[in-house]
Amino acid sequence: MKLTRLSLALTACALSAGIAVTAYAAANETIVTVVKVTGISWFNRMDEGVKDFAKQTGVNAYQTGPGRADAAQQAKIIEDLIAKKVSALAVVPYDPPTLEPVLKKAMDRGIKVVTHEADNAKNTMVDLEAFDNSAYGAALNERLASCMKDEGKWATLVGSLGSRSQVQWAEGGISNAKAKYPKMDLVEHNLETNNDGTRAYEVAKEVLRKHPDLKGFQGSSSLDVLGIGRAVEEAGLQGKICVFGTGLPGEAGKYLESGAINGIAFWDPKLAGEAMNKIAQMLIDNKTVKTGDNLGLPGYENVTVSKGPGKGIIVRGKGWVSVDKSNYKQYNF
Repeated sequence: MKLTRLSLALTACALSAGIAVTAYAAANETIVTVVKVTGISWFNRMDEGVKDFAKQTGVNAYQTGPGRADAAQQAKIIEDLIAKKVSALAVVPYDPPTLEPVLKKAMDRGIKVVTHEADNAKNTMVDLEAFDNSAYGAALNERLASCMKDEGKWATLVGSLGSRSQVQWAEGGISNAKAKYPKMDLVEHNLETNNDGTRAYEVAKEVLRKHPDLKGFQGSSSLDVLGIGRAVEEAGLQGKICVFGTGLPGEAGKYLESGAINGIAFWDPKLAGEAMNKIAQMLIDNKTVKTGDNLGLPGYENVTVSKGPGKGIIVRGKGWVSVDKSNYKQYNF
């Protein structure tokens, strides 16, 4: 009887110790999400997902990034995190090729690396894409073509020519127009806006000055449509120029209401932030993602997995949403 009691006591102690060790391990894991730029609505929304992940798991997870979109500053932040020996990095690269050396350094030091919007990244273990980027760009272009009645001059804007996903969206739209709408005339190709709404406004004004008969814009950065919408509204061209691109309902709403923007598409940055951190945790636990896996988040319930350009994999969800004036208020961000 004494032996049984002793065994029970030891078992209870072991279980308690096991729970304590597990909790301690989680508390001492650090996953840092490094975004392109802080202080803009897109990444403020992503930060909500990172915080939700931290709250649900007890992992020390947080988000950081440069104060302006700059690849060198982003690399410096990652260097500092490597020195701090964090457990994992979830990176949204401003310019993926620029970060290759520092991401390789992180992996060489045993840090798990997950990227987002960077399916050309070689030094990553998993790149998470919310959807097929070319298909997303083509879908935006279909809406633009319909608005333009399949003809007329149009232009594409991107936050940066180094931002892999943004260029893929633009090129997906361009390829769609070339294949299906020969009367659509692309007069300005992937003008850079530096992920800055004011710069996008200046670029759009210059395009309108140069091409007074322009019929459409397709933007890639979430700030492109805001700058374009401002320029269109200022010129009183609502209803005469079609504007579609990536954006957030909360920011684009006033221009959707005025008609300066016709429609936007997006994926929820909050869900992407949470998904990246979930995958980073899986890597820490020596697990991987497989085709058909459910990450437990809308748009990521049945992911597909393919080989990446390096040793890692690309995980794709089905997470894009298309809205216009009629339904953008359904989304509170």
